[in-house]
Order: sequence, then C-alpha cells, then structure tokens
Amino acid sequence: MLTLIHDIVAWAPIGIPAFIFVIAFVVIVHEMGHFLMARACGVAIDAFSIGFGGEIVGWTDKKNTRWKLCWLPLGGYVKFAGDENAASIPDRARLAQMTEAEREGIFIFKPLWQRILVVLAGPIANFILAFVVFTLLFGFSGTRVLSTYVGVVEKPSPAYEAGIRPGDKIVAVDGKAVTRFDPDLMSAIRDSKSKTLTLLIDRNGRTFDVVATPRLIEGHRGIGVRPDMQSPEKLVAQSVPLVNAPLLAAYQCYGIVSTSLNYVWRIVSQKEDGKQLGGPILIAQAAKSAAATGFYSLFYLIAVISVSIGLINLFPIPLLDGGHLLYYACEGVMGRPLNERTQDVGFRLGLALVIGLMIFATWNDLVR
Repeated sequence: MLTLIHDIVAWAPIGIPAFIFVIAFVVIVHEMGHFLMARACGVAIDAFSIGFGGEIVGWTDKKNTRWKLCWLPLGGYVKFAGDENAASIPDRARLAQMTEAEREGIFIFKPLWQRILVVLAGPIANFILAFVVFTLLFGFSGTRVLSTYVGVVEKPSPAYEAGIRPGDKIVAVDGKAVTRFDPDLMSAIRDSKSKTLTLLIDRNGRTFDVVATPRLIEGHRGIGVRPDMQSPEKLVAQSVPLVNAPLLAAYQCYGIVSTSLNYVWRIVSQKEDGKQLGGPILIAQAAKSAAATGFYSLFYLIAVISVSIGLINLFPIPLLDGGHLLYYACEGVMGRPLNERTQDVGFRLGLALVIGLMIFATWNDLVR
C-alpha cells in the first residue's frame, strides 16, 4: 500500500495534467467531427460539452447550442435536440410530442444517409487528427521506430522456450547488432531460414546469450516476440524526407489499425488471453511517460490513441458509433428502422458490454 501511494504521488504532478490533456484532446476532436457534420446537415444541437458533470462555465450561441466546460474534463460529448442523454439515445416521449416543424432539425428524423455521415464523422475526425499529427511529427522531427525491446512473448514460442521475457532488449542476432524491431530484428529472423539463432539479450543492464530456432507462427517465420509499444522513451530516432511524411503517416495509421484488429481476432479465436488489454490506468501511465519524455512522445501518443478511439467506435456495439451504423444498416435493408424495443435492448446490452470491457481492462491495469 505504501508503494502504491508513493507511485501515485510521484505520478500525479505530470501524470494528471498529461492524462487529461491526451484524453480531452482526442475525444473533443471526435465530438467536433460529429458536431460539424451535424451542423452541415441542419441538425439542432442542444449542447457541446468539454468534460462531464456540473457546468463550470459556458455560453449559448446564436443557434441555441450550449457550449460548456464541466468539472470532469475527461473527454466530452455532443447532445442533439431530441436525445435523452449524451449517448444519443432518443427521448421517445419528447419526440412524440413534437410538431412537424420541430421535427425538422431532429437528428432521428433526418434522411438515413445524413445520419450515417454524422455518425461516421467522429471516427473519421480521429483518423484525420492522427494522420495530421503523424505527418507533422515525421516531416519536421523524423520518426521514432520501435526498438528491439520485447513487449510480449507468446506462449508457447521459441522465444519463451529460450527464456526471453517482456522487458528484455535484443541487442544482436548472430553477432550482428540490431537497433530497430522492424526491419532489423524481423529481417534477421525471416532471413534465417529456420536456422538456430544466437540472440544477445540485455536484461536490466546484464547481457547474456540465448539460442532460439524460428518457426512458422500464423504463416510467418518468427520466434514469438512482439515489440514494446507502450514505452515512448524506448523508441529509436530516424530521419524522414519531408515529401515522404504523409505516406509514412498513412502507413502508421494503417499499422495501428491492422495490429489492433489482429489482436482482437486472436482473442476471439482464443489464441490470446486478453491480458494485454489496457484501460485508463495504462493510458495514464503512458501519458505521464510521454509527457516526461517530451513534445514528440506526447503528440505521438495522442495520434496512437486517436486511431484507437476511432477504430473502437466503429465496432458494431450498440451505444458506440458502430452500433448506430449497425442499426442504420438494418434500416437500409428492411426499409424501416428497427422497433423501439429492439433498439432499447441493444443499447442496454451495449452498455453492459462496454462497462464489462472497461472493468476487465482496468483489472488488467491493476494486475500489471
């Protein structure tokens, strides 16, 4: 308990503002995407909130939208006219009492294609933010590629059998120094043709050799290690020509999406146990580490989280943007919206699933 209290006290001065800044920045951009598209489609908007809870300060604009700053600045939301709450669940009783003129600006009564655009605009805003941030970082400060620190060791695998553990750094392969996870380390493993390799390992300043024989793992020759993607201070600097920055930024976004979907699939197919899922504590730790490392690492983390939030929101889970899109897909096929009971049951199930995932991810954080 004393160790925990000490860690929290040491984390707080930098960690709290960094965590709030990262989360608020990414979520506000997401909500601004919804807001701008909704305005373009003529949707009436009751509120744009930065944070949750009681209002600290705010103002009402000419279109009767309340802009406000609230006490818990961990994100924000857009509340459309006719919604019961910030989760965009319709207020059925209020909608039933509206006149035809009042319904004109209500989101739920807009054409299907407009509702789809409004819902998609949030995740798209996150992807645009990540692309712009990555492009600026790579173009003006170069890139930071993953070093050869090991983040995950699969079980079973040649690496696990050789005694390699998370936190180890692979310094050399068969006497040849490696500094980047890809292409240096991965190329050395792929080019081995399954020949036994001697790996020089650095573990907390102590170096030693291990031997591992690469084998096919999910169609690719490897030893079963994945890089440490959660420690910005362990990235390796590499210059990038300015004209190549946008392409590299797009590739970086694609890589995050691909890695995330692959991990989810491995969990679903029971090839992964889900212990690597992280919640708010992991993000808070990463934010503190990134802020302490510098401007580059902090905005790199913002871009990574922005892609992740954009992707997660597209999952077909009621309550998330992807759940709304699922409802709209059903509406497009059937020619009418799903009945109210089906939608309400879906929202409740979605809420239970989201809360369950948050609890599970937070539990993983606490165990770590």
